[in-house]
Amino acid sequence: MTITDFPTTASGVRTPIPDLHAPSLGERALAAARFQLAEASRFLGLDDGMHHMLATPRRSLTVSVPVRREDGRLEVVQGHRVQHNLSRGPAKGGIRFHPATDLAEVTALAMWMTWKCALVGIPYGGAKGGVAVDPAVLTTRELERVTRRYVNEILPLIGPEKDIPAPDVGTDEQTMAWIMDTYSANAGYSVPGVVTGKPTALGGSLGRAGATSRGVQIAALQALAQLSRARSPEGATVAVQGFGKVGALAAQYLADAGCRVVAVSDAGGAVVRPSGLDVAALRAHAAETGSVHGYREADPLSHDELLELDVDVLVPAALEGVITADNAPRVRARLVVEGANGPTTPEADLILAGNGVTVVPDILANAGGVIVSYLEWVQNTQAYSWSAGEVEVKLRDLMENAYRAVADLAAERDLTLRQAAHAIGVGRVAEAHRMRGLYP
Repeated sequence: MTITDFPTTASGVRTPIPDLHAPSLGERALAAARFQLAEASRFLGLDDGMHHMLATPRRSLTVSVPVRREDGRLEVVQGHRVQHNLSRGPAKGGIRFHPATDLAEVTALAMWMTWKCALVGIPYGGAKGGVAVDPAVLTTRELERVTRRYVNEILPLIGPEKDIPAPDVGTDEQTMAWIMDTYSANAGYSVPGVVTGKPTALGGSLGRAGATSRGVQIAALQALAQLSRARSPEGATVAVQGFGKVGALAAQYLADAGCRVVAVSDAGGAVVRPSGLDVAALRAHAAETGSVHGYREADPLSHDELLELDVDVLVPAALEGVITADNAPRVRARLVVEGANGPTTPEADLILAGNGVTVVPDILANAGGVIVSYLEWVQNTQAYSWSAGEVEVKLRDLMENAYRAVADLAAERDLTLRQAAHAIGVGRVAEAHRMRGLYP
């Protein structure tokens, strides 16, 4: 199968490229996730029943979350939790607080998490949660109220053997601490394994905070080494779109490996310095001011210009759908390493592949977070802890093994890395379904 093939089901029904003009970003993300599943299902020869089952979430819950504001006003926001698949183990997936969060987006993210866990070989199914709220406009007390009430509403779904949340966009280790405490208060005893990404004082794992970024670095270095010219990371130019939780540390780790980070962006602006940015100084500036905007040691540029820079590596590390059919023809990076979930639309994938751009897909490139979340959960269930060095070794082994499996299949069957990654992930989940059978 080539990148230009359209996926079909076993009965020969043609699945079109998804509608990029769907009403919401979440609906476009879900259309992309379903398209990728259809491609993998066709490649694997799955029948229509299996394809339909894998496309359908196991459970979807939408809840109303009332929150008392500091001025006494009562507001109600929507929250969601989707468990896409449970065949390979308990559900696993982050919780995001973002005003654009909707059920379609959460469903897409849960589906991607299913394939991601299967791809890297950890015994989880995929889940995701979210609350349609902007954490930037809430006080700490209001955030705590939103978190605790949301957890109370989804309480029947979560647990260390059922569904284990983690941080995502707009949430952090403090959010996880509130979730753990709320769940534990209802259980009547401390349950550290109900979430991952916690503070280390509450059973969090060393190395978890930067795990997603570390995984992006490992994937980028593996891909650079595999390019036809066997490019060394020394001096390779990098642009990072999304200088936040994942992007900022990914930029730092790539710079530490010898890469030259020349441009970064966040919601507030973008900056470029062809000779290379001082990533540590830029992180300090962003921490102090809230944005990379105004950094005096670099020149400003637009968000669109960053995506189109002539660099070796482009790391989209913000939200979904930033590389589209409109801007993909102008992407000049030789390598795109997806730190975010779903940053490249299916139409853009076709264009990038046609232009010789290698894309390391999200379900591989950003799998470091769920890998170390798994390691944290294992430590919690065993009342044990590993050193930061031991965690990094385990992370590196799992990431490199997954990358090799994907690269080998892509080379053997003339697939893109995304097609190969989804073929492996979807195939492992389908195999688990077949081996377990149906009850009753």
